[in-house]
Amino acid sequence: MHIHPRQAFLAHLAQTSPSPMNIHIVKAAGNYLFDADGNRYLDLIAGISVCNIGHQHPEVVAAVQGQAADFMHVMVYGETIQSPQSLFAHNLVQYLPPSLDCCYFVNSGGEAIDGAMKLAKRVTGKTDFVAQTDAYHGSSQGPLSLMSNDYYSQAYRPLLPSVHFIAQDDIQGLEDIPWSRVAAVVVELIQAERGAKLSGKEFIHSLRDKCNQHCSLLIFDEIQTAMGRTGTLFAFEQYGVIPDVLVLGKAIGGGMPMGAFIASHKLMQTLSQNPILGHLTTFGGHPVVTAAGNAALKVLIEEKLMDEVAGKEKLFRRLLDHERILAIHGKGLLLAIEFSNHEEVSALIQAMLLRGLFADWFLYAPHCLRIAPPLTISSDEIAFACSLITEILDEI
Repeated sequence: MHIHPRQAFLAHLAQTSPSPMNIHIVKAAGNYLFDADGNRYLDLIAGISVCNIGHQHPEVVAAVQGQAADFMHVMVYGETIQSPQSLFAHNLVQYLPPSLDCCYFVNSGGEAIDGAMKLAKRVTGKTDFVAQTDAYHGSSQGPLSLMSNDYYSQAYRPLLPSVHFIAQDDIQGLEDIPWSRVAAVVVELIQAERGAKLSGKEFIHSLRDKCNQHCSLLIFDEIQTAMGRTGTLFAFEQYGVIPDVLVLGKAIGGGMPMGAFIASHKLMQTLSQNPILGHLTTFGGHPVVTAAGNAALKVLIEEKLMDEVAGKEKLFRRLLDHERILAIHGKGLLLAIEFSNHEEVSALIQAMLLRGLFADWFLYAPHCLRIAPPLTISSDEIAFACSLITEILDEI
């Protein structure tokens, strides 16, 4: 029985909203997406901070094809030695402090948050968590418990109890936390879905001090900010603070589904005993996915893509000069262009699609336009995008 993909999409795939983009993508290459009608779109969101090295990089494609030809799934995570897993972990930790030397690979950033929360409970023997208001850490019930926004969480209660919320940069509010019960603080250095709002250095240093003082773990959620997006491989490098656990996702897999939580070897061993299999995944660290991640990391470093991020940020900020733009928030190529309301942003996004620009908004900041393109976007492409955006703003 023949069915058109659009019909199948609407009839047989669970929908995430009543109004999906509904564009039938048939190809991606470099910084562009192509639809079934022959239209080309400059990708300004990189699959939501996933395709940092662009789409279909030849080295990643070759790694995927090569590993798929050798073997795919053979056994659940942690039982057999699989070179793609082991070598990717080795290569990744070369760029991290010595206290972050042990990786646990999973299938997504949300799963990595879940694993990091379990690790914190095991290591500390404590039960509570501290999270930021208006943070987003994923949609499964562990990460959802760390979200203060009732709109997204109220329909799924009861969630995990004993989560204490604090606003970004509220240093004084740290004094009201019952630290004796806190297993970990989970924090985004840049609150991405809030509209790319940066944490102050003093706040992050205060969190580190409090965690040290009360034997709580400090967990950095760098799912959106890592792998060069802010101009360094990891955003925490710009803060002078080392977390106890680093959570990665999105771009870590080079376009393949992957997440990871990374801690010291000593801390991570607590998941291996009493009980054994204290954390388990069937497909985490899948050999094809880790081969892709390893290739993507190599490309990111060897092509020095991070070196150009700061300059590209400045170009976006200089060229997106329009009276209807209220502010530009963010760091590197994770930017939020602020407008008066969501209706304005929605109209802009629709008009951009008609002109060949692919963009989106933010979960907690629907009045902001998301700019998070592949790091490979060129100066000419940035100029083209900004020119079209300002032109559209004059029209709508």
